[in-house]
Order: sequence, then C-alpha cells, then structure tokens
Amino acid sequence: MSYLENKKYVEDKFKDWGDIVKREFPIGAHREVKVFIIYIDDMVSRDMLEEEIIKNFMVNVRISPPNKEVDFSDPYDLLVNGGVTTADIKESNDIDEAILEVMSGNTLILIENSDKILIISSKGFPKRGVDKPETEIAVQGPQEAFAESIRINTVLIRRRIRSTDLKCVQKKVGNISQTDVAVMYMENIADKRLVNKIESMLDNLNVDMIYDSGFLEQYLEGNEYSPFPQIQLTERPDKVAAELVEGRIALVVDTSPFVILLPAVLASFYQASEDYYQRWEIMSFIRIIRYIAGFIAFALPGLYIATTIYNPSMLPTDLVLAMASARQRVPLPTVVEIVILELIFEALREAGTRIPASIGSTLGIVGGIIIGQAAVDANLVSPMAVIIISVTAICSFAIPNLALVSAYRLIKYFIIFMSAIAGLFGFVAGFLFVLLHLAGLESFGVSYIAPFSGVSEDEYDKVKDTIFRFPYKKRKESHFYKKLEEDVNEQ
Repeated sequence: MSYLENKKYVEDKFKDWGDIVKREFPIGAHREVKVFIIYIDDMVSRDMLEEEIIKNFMVNVRISPPNKEVDFSDPYDLLVNGGVTTADIKESNDIDEAILEVMSGNTLILIENSDKILIISSKGFPKRGVDKPETEIAVQGPQEAFAESIRINTVLIRRRIRSTDLKCVQKKVGNISQTDVAVMYMENIADKRLVNKIESMLDNLNVDMIYDSGFLEQYLEGNEYSPFPQIQLTERPDKVAAELVEGRIALVVDTSPFVILLPAVLASFYQASEDYYQRWEIMSFIRIIRYIAGFIAFALPGLYIATTIYNPSMLPTDLVLAMASARQRVPLPTVVEIVILELIFEALREAGTRIPASIGSTLGIVGGIIIGQAAVDANLVSPMAVIIISVTAICSFAIPNLALVSAYRLIKYFIIFMSAIAGLFGFVAGFLFVLLHLAGLESFGVSYIAPFSGVSEDEYDKVKDTIFRFPYKKRKESHFYKKLEEDVNEQ
C-alpha cells in the first residue's frame, strides 16, 4: 500500500486509543519528504525516541545535495543511513506486522514516497527490576530472581552461560495477546526432536490469551487430570542455567517472573538450588529429610485414621490408652475430626497467602496456636489430632516446590478416604494406586519417576543427583535429560 493508504489504515486501527501518540512532520533541507511516527505512550523510551530519532529527522537529515556513497533516491535509505542512529531497526512490508510491533512497545515510521515500513526498537515500558526470590529462597547462593520482562530474564540466563551453543528462539503465542515466548536450549546437548516438538506445539497453540507461564503450562502438560505437575516452574536464573546444561529446555514467557522447565521428573521437584552451594554430606541429609517429609505430608493423617480406628493393636498399649482417654469427651468421629482440622488449616493457609505480609505471621499464631488450643480445651478435638495436622503441615513446608506441595494436599484427602473405608488395607491400596499413577506419567516422553525406572548398572551415574547428592569429583559429566530422552526414543 502507498504512504497515505498505510497512514489511514494505521489511524483506523488505533482509533479511540487515548494512549497512542502519532505525528506527521517533514524532513530534509527543504522539507520535501514527510514521515508519520506512531507509538504507544509510556511503552517506549521517550528520551531515546526524541533525541536519537525525531531530532535527527528534523535537524540532521539532508536530502540535497546527495551523498555519493549513499543512494538517497529512496527516502527510506536516506533515513536508515543518515537519520537513524540506533542499531536495532527492522524493515517490513506488512502493515499488520508493523502494528503488532507498535503494541509490543516499538515505534512505527511511515515514509512518504516509499513502500517500506521502518520499525525502531524503542521498548521502555515500566518494569520491575531484578529482585530476590520469594518462593525459592536460598540462604547461600545467588539472590537474583526473574522479573516480568522477557529481555531481563534471557539476559540473566545468558549471563551464566557464555556459550554460543545457547540458543534463543522467540515466538508469539496467543491470538489476541501475542505474548512473546522464548525457547532456550543448548544446541549441542538438548534433544533436537524435543525442541522441534515444543516449537510445533507453540506454533499450533490455539488460544486467545497467555497471561502467565502458569497459563501456558496447563496447555503444554500431557495429562491434565493428574494432580502432579508435569512441567516445572522456577524463579531462579541459576537453576535454569544449570538445567539447560543438563539438557532441559526453558520457556521464558513475557510478563511472567517464572520460567518453564521441561521435561520434568519427580526427583527434580525435591531439588533446590542451595543443594549445590553447600557440602554434599549435609545436602544429601537434607534431601533425605525432604523425601521423608513428602511422604508424611500426604500419608500421616490417613495412617493415623487407619491405625486408631481399625488397627489399634499395632500401637503401644500406653499410647492407645492415652489417645482413648483424650478422646473420651470429643463428640466427633476420628475421620470427621481430621477432615475438619485439615480444612481449617487449608483456610488458614489461604488466608495467610492473601492478607498483607505484615499481619500474616499474626494470623498463623492466632490460627495455629490459640484456636487449636481453644478447640482442645473445649473438647471439640483431641490433642493427638492437632499434633497430627501440625506435623503434616510442617512436613509440607519442607518440600521446595509449591506445585508438588499442592499435589500432596489433594492426594492427602484420597488417602484419608481410603483409610476410612478399609483401614490399613485401604491405606496401602491408596498408596500403591498413587505409585502406579506416578509410574504411568510421562513428561514429554520422559518417565516421571526417572531415573529410578529402568536404570541399568552402567547408567548408575544418573541416580547420583536424586535422593543423594554425590561429591562433584565422583560424578561424571552426564547430560541427564538428553540421555533419558534418547533411551525413551530407542525403546
């Protein structure tokens, strides 16, 4: 289309946009050529735009006499070679593509007597700087977290991996939102078939809006009915860098402070960044504690119900008598008592998340101690039930990944239900059902319980960073996820 047609088309598209800025002005020594500039206010760097672009157009650009080294017969060449001092520019012949760039924070320039469209990178929208992690806190190690800007996040990763093998393929996802998503991977390590599969899924994703990486996660996961997370989210750049070197793939979503890591296995949700910044002995011990705490977090209430109602003979006599004495005046059955206390704690957890941080600790003290003690004194619940719920809650906080904690919160009620029906038999049956479910899950072709599933003797090095963290000198350089993917494809 011509200059006037493009100008009218753009003005019609941005009609009734109160935050759009547009201006037409002449350039050149005799002001014989016009340009039309349009951008969104507060989404661009106005200092750069006014000093580097508009000022040069109006003051420094000269059409006559022509420069012998530059062909000024096309005004587009004049501006690119004589008026634009920034390096990040783009040429386009598609007006719709140029409009999308404007909505991404860039500046569109239409040039009279030229069918080319000039797009200048001028992003400068408000953004949060690099802050400390809030959900993956580490006492020792880097204290940087991702922000809501895709460029800040990719830079934080590249700062840690200074290799040309680190690739970053950027795509737009969402028919309306057109959210930028960067696919990052190590070219010589990651499985190229898996990279192509992920890129194809993003290209074929038919969704209007992508609000956050958690929104995209739900479209990419294989089994949407499983409570277990099949894709890992993290806010730590050091964790992403380490996983990329292991062969995993990272999806950096614009406007989200969390980066997607895939594929994901169960063992990866028990690992924390701090595990690699301290000595292997203490961190191996802490990992064992995490696995034990993970089991207690979903199994203890059901086990308590099964033993006290159906199999009290398994407990020491003194303990059974003490528990029976404490429950003499409690009017509620054990199952109802446990379920009510669990639901109350879930409400306290949710309330503590939503209220301001300054009074969150106060709510925990009031809800956890005062209300619990008052309920025991009023003979509404037994002291043992309060202890069981408290230990379960403490163990859930020992797991370093919130998505896995959420899965255990749901499974816990399933185990309670099975234990209430059939005692220890129901507890064991429910636990086996969960194990079978885990064994059947896959994350982009990788078994969810890898590397514990099908590891041969010569592949023993794969398990040296799961339940235990072996010394670095005793570990071979093995790209864990790439090898797992190759094993799956060979089968």
